[in-house]
Amino acid sequence: MAMDDDSFQQVLDTVSRFARERLIPAEAEVEALDDIPAGIVQEMRDLGLFGLSIPEAYGGLELNVLQESQVVEALCYASMSFRSMIGTNVGIGAQGIVMEGTEAQKQQYLPGLASGELIASFALTEPDNGSDASHIRTSARRDGDDFVINGTKRYITNAVRANVFTLFARTNPDEKGASGVSAFLLPADTPGIHIATPDKKMGQKGTKTSDVILEDVRIPAEFIVGGPQNEGRGFRTAMKVLDRGRVHVSSMAVGTAQRMLDEALHYAMDRKQFGVPICEHQLVQALLADSQAELAAGRALVRDAARTYDAKGAAALEASCAKYFCTEMAGRVADRAVQVHGGAGYMAEYAIERLYRDARLLRIYEGTSQIQQIIIARNIVKAAAAGA
Repeated sequence: MAMDDDSFQQVLDTVSRFARERLIPAEAEVEALDDIPAGIVQEMRDLGLFGLSIPEAYGGLELNVLQESQVVEALCYASMSFRSMIGTNVGIGAQGIVMEGTEAQKQQYLPGLASGELIASFALTEPDNGSDASHIRTSARRDGDDFVINGTKRYITNAVRANVFTLFARTNPDEKGASGVSAFLLPADTPGIHIATPDKKMGQKGTKTSDVILEDVRIPAEFIVGGPQNEGRGFRTAMKVLDRGRVHVSSMAVGTAQRMLDEALHYAMDRKQFGVPICEHQLVQALLADSQAELAAGRALVRDAARTYDAKGAAALEASCAKYFCTEMAGRVADRAVQVHGGAGYMAEYAIERLYRDARLLRIYEGTSQIQQIIIARNIVKAAAAGA
């Protein structure tokens, strides 16, 4: 059930003010520390941001996908690093529990995730398998009523902060591809789990990604998401979670693109060349106009994908279209915004230098642009064949 319109508008206005008045002034500190200050994390808890998509019955706000999209867009007007703090609880880290978990699993984890006292992490990617998630090599070998897990996960967001992982491993080595993969709820303090030093990244400082190494990690079969009866159905869980996650990332792209366009516009209105503000020069106007047109198209596309998901409970084609277009669009807006700034755009004292670096990741995670192209093409071919 979606939040009523009046209450939602209050939430959206609050998040927008929080991003502009509290988070943007803290961006330089986050960049320098490569971490989110504890005081800001607590304020995010107090605002309920960790529980945006978690049902009210477990302490969350239970926003629908369209509402979540608008809140994420507002939050990502500030550095996307702040969103990373809540992102796994709102999205891929917790949604597997919401969608597929048993009632006992929901009761155990969702209230803490909604409050932000617990952090969830989504451990799918491996050193040799990123977008090719059907070829997971991490193994979960049956030993009586337990599974013993061995393998390595890579680039796992919030691994160093996590209290619980939704972890994907192959429970049936005789089944290839998507079959035989199960999703486990793995407490982070389980013996045999080793979290590597956080990665050093091009951008999005303050986010934390790490390798997760699993050495003879023993876990009861009851810890499979949805219970033992869901053994071998983990790939389905992953795809359902990523479907909603791609709408989420599309919304991030729209939010940061709006910020970058505003930075370019304000600079163009202030900066003078040949005696007039550069916003009066037609070639600069073209850069701004192209960015505005693409931003409007991206916002419309992601809102449509969100509405489709809310209506149907799935939106594979629409989510991939939105993720592909919006993240590529944000990259083009970033490039134009730096160009409008000229030499100043290459200098760290201007926000656009950091925003440009931050935006590059959007086209990679939650499925690369190339994977989205494949998904889109397969869906339209399938639809055309069915209608033939």
